[in-house]
Amino acid sequence: MYSCNECEKSFSSQNTLGRHKNIHTGRYKCTECGRCYQSGSLLAIHRRSHSGEKPFECSVCSKQFPKYGNLLRHSRLHSGEKPYKCLVCDKAFAQSVYVNRHMRVHTGEKPYECQVCGMVFSVSANLHKHMRVHTGEKPYTCSPCNKRFSQSSTLQRHKRQVHSNRRPYHCPYCQEMFMTNSDLKCHVEQTCLNKHMRVHTGEKPYTCSLCNKMFSQSSSLHRHKRQVHSNRRPYHCPYCQKMFMTNSDLKRHVRIHTGAELYSCRHCSVCFTHHVQFKRHLLKSHNEGSCFVLYTLE
Repeated sequence: MYSCNECEKSFSSQNTLGRHKNIHTGRYKCTECGRCYQSGSLLAIHRRSHSGEKPFECSVCSKQFPKYGNLLRHSRLHSGEKPYKCLVCDKAFAQSVYVNRHMRVHTGEKPYECQVCGMVFSVSANLHKHMRVHTGEKPYTCSPCNKRFSQSSTLQRHKRQVHSNRRPYHCPYCQEMFMTNSDLKCHVEQTCLNKHMRVHTGEKPYTCSLCNKMFSQSSSLHRHKRQVHSNRRPYHCPYCQKMFMTNSDLKRHVRIHTGAELYSCRHCSVCFTHHVQFKRHLLKSHNEGSCFVLYTLE
């Protein structure tokens, strides 16, 4: 880190420090804040930060800017222009600062170091977030309960888990829904991925002790034993006392009494009580899924 002798500010490079020193040594001084500039035109541009003057207006959305360079960078949001390209992978960016930051992916450079614990970061914003671990700063406040958080992502996760029942993350294998992406990843890695792979490998590690029939999942074996080798129905409906062999059958039945809608369409947000209704909607309304599903439903 490079420190300024005048104001003790620190910078990640010598060039950045050199540009900063101009505010102390320039001939033209701002009477409002004392910053100095090498030319009168630069001082005039700076004064707009105090007056609020924004003479440059976007012709598309009418947003105004104090500098022409700000307007030029903003206009690329509308045009999609990305003039700055990575020399290694040809990825393009709208601003030069982004391509410089991206290059650290290839070089492995991490110029921003925490002065407390020594951790290094490739982006200064990540260092600022990390510093809250040491300072205890929590700038993000939950509006319903006033609980405070150090990261905006933690606040959003808190709102979903505590103040909302929304589960936007769907398992691609079993359609179970989760509040956070990390919960979904954990579920897939620990539960569904191994089960799904047996569809391709044909592995069936679970054997029925009564008839030696083999199954790829333990739940399939237990269901087989109840349905084939037993008349036991251990699952009771709390509303009408009807009995079922499997918990999944009971859950489907209970929705008749509660009217719960567990399946939400990611395309149009329509909700359904039963999975088969949800699958039929995806196929008919959004052309997603298999025709075989439609035939079996009808």
